[in-house]
Amino acid sequence: MERTEFRDLATPEEAREAIRSLALEGGVDRVSLSSARGRVLLARIDAEIDVPGFDRASLDGYALRARDTFGATEGDPARLEVVGEVRAGEKPDVTLEAGEAVEISTGAVMPAGADAMVPVERTDRAGSESADRANDGSASNNAASDDAVLVRTAVTPGDNVMFAGADVAAGERALGPGTRLTPREIGLLSALGVDEVPVRSKPRVGIVSTGDELVRPGETVDSDRGEIYDVNSYTIAAGVEDAGGEAVLYPHAGDDRDELERVLREAATECDLVLSSGSTSAGAVDVVHRVIDEQGELLIHGVSVKPGKPMLVGRLERSAYVGLPGYPVSAMMVFRTFVAPAIREAAGHPEPASATLEGRMAVEERYEEGRLRLLPVGVVTDGDGASDSGSESDGNGDGDGGENGNTTDDLLVYPVDKGSGATTSLADADGVVEVHPDTAYLSAGERVTVRLFSPDIRPPTLLGVGEDDPTLNRALDRLDRPRYLSVGTRPALRRLREGVPDVAVAAGSLEADHRVPEEATVLAEWRREWGLVVPPGNPAEIEGVADLVDRDLRFVNRTPDSGLRTDLEAALDELADARGLERRAVTDAINGFDLGLRAHESPARTVLSGDADVGLGLRATADHLECGFVSLGEQDVRLLANPDRVEKASVRALERAIEKTVSSDGCRRPQ
Repeated sequence: MERTEFRDLATPEEAREAIRSLALEGGVDRVSLSSARGRVLLARIDAEIDVPGFDRASLDGYALRARDTFGATEGDPARLEVVGEVRAGEKPDVTLEAGEAVEISTGAVMPAGADAMVPVERTDRAGSESADRANDGSASNNAASDDAVLVRTAVTPGDNVMFAGADVAAGERALGPGTRLTPREIGLLSALGVDEVPVRSKPRVGIVSTGDELVRPGETVDSDRGEIYDVNSYTIAAGVEDAGGEAVLYPHAGDDRDELERVLREAATECDLVLSSGSTSAGAVDVVHRVIDEQGELLIHGVSVKPGKPMLVGRLERSAYVGLPGYPVSAMMVFRTFVAPAIREAAGHPEPASATLEGRMAVEERYEEGRLRLLPVGVVTDGDGASDSGSESDGNGDGDGGENGNTTDDLLVYPVDKGSGATTSLADADGVVEVHPDTAYLSAGERVTVRLFSPDIRPPTLLGVGEDDPTLNRALDRLDRPRYLSVGTRPALRRLREGVPDVAVAAGSLEADHRVPEEATVLAEWRREWGLVVPPGNPAEIEGVADLVDRDLRFVNRTPDSGLRTDLEAALDELADARGLERRAVTDAINGFDLGLRAHESPARTVLSGDADVGLGLRATADHLECGFVSLGEQDVRLLANPDRVEKASVRALERAIEKTVSSDGCRRPQ
């Protein structure tokens, strides 16, 4: 047989480009949550329910009406009648009236009429010894009924209560496309009641070992004939699985051309990628390259790399094909260097990473309780973003960068903590920093070691904070691995001044003490219509904010950190001025003004459920949920950049994504 010499050797980069051009991506799988670990989301998952789905007590103690405790002190406690008890997992069967309280357990549903709770440590049951001391031991107090509690502190509405949606709010962006599902995301999906998710299909990789000398493990080798056990089939299959692919082992093929061609064609019709090992050199008995060249398309035969010179790259049938060297060590080195990255990219898997990393604290974190602290933290690339591409994706979260890795100087570490009951503390965190009991604080810039929750976690390419906004959510879907924390406008501006996030999103009229930092760069602006969300058809015929004050309507507000809340308060100020009243007199007349919900869809969903007559929200939300809407005007939304990271690649990518999204949404821009 005529010997075939190597063609011009390709460079390693040319080999990578050739493999990348083979397009290994598969289709879509819908998998159960129990099978979702390690898979990659193909679409955004929004919360369909509030988590928690009810207002719940954060501590053991007493649920009550906050106004009944106003003025209460250690020496002059408030006396309330105990009218029942609610334990976790029970439905309350009592409605609180003035002067009443209910004994309640941690995690239990708050009863109707209660708007706060007081921990048991700040109370005494009437008739107890401590209650006697609090009341100077008078005979009249000693004779008090045991069905009363003495509250030794004042509380305000919302104290010690986790309201429905405080952890995750219905309608909120929970996980974005391209997210790899680790145990923390599985926990979040479980909390949302999601039992099935759309994920990328794993690249199906057929593995064919060639050579007359190979024998499968378990069979008997004849050393006199030079037979050896097939190592490559199993080591490469393990590498495929590690990279996120599905390995399919085919029967061993000898050096007979017809048999080899049959096996390769069978694998090519069933798999996205076929890997063979052995029979790739230019020797007379090596025929794989001839099969690919004559029956498919041979792109590369030989690469300028050692080991790995005889590597083949091409196509057979509809499948991609790569031929690896025959020696096991060489085969695995070439596989890990050239093939595994392509499989990982197709599967959405990151490059392998260490289980720990070093970074710098972005802000000072104080802690003085004298106990070992496990501080959940997030990690983000710093500086000009040279260590991450921050690229836009093709709409499925498949950004083309972020695989370069990060040096310790490139990483900022910031605390992520919503409280012990919050599922999303883990979803937003990358790992844990252990704070020694003798450490009073971690200073900004101090180097720390982060123990990652999973060794394959990659830091996000972008950290954003601020307003919850539909246009922003769609823009984030265009990016590779962004992280966005919906904290509201005011906290976002504060964190931007501290230098933690890459970008902040602020909405509405900003007060003097919550102004945009002078050094911040405005990258993009758009407008959104805001107002009152009402039931379909507006049955109560609500016309504006005056109806909230003058009529007995159940109103659901946003939290004080929201830009919508700020603009609503400005509108109420105008109403108060027109009537010659103080703002407090106006807001006190609104039923529900002081208790706000965090996410932009939450008030609208409360209205749809029948638990409120009117809520504060956006036109886009009302249209999406098919609610009625009473417009109160338009509101400016601004994308602000940390001045030290304006040129970071992911920041520029978000700027471009916002521009595309604003244009496609038809949003108005500020004049």
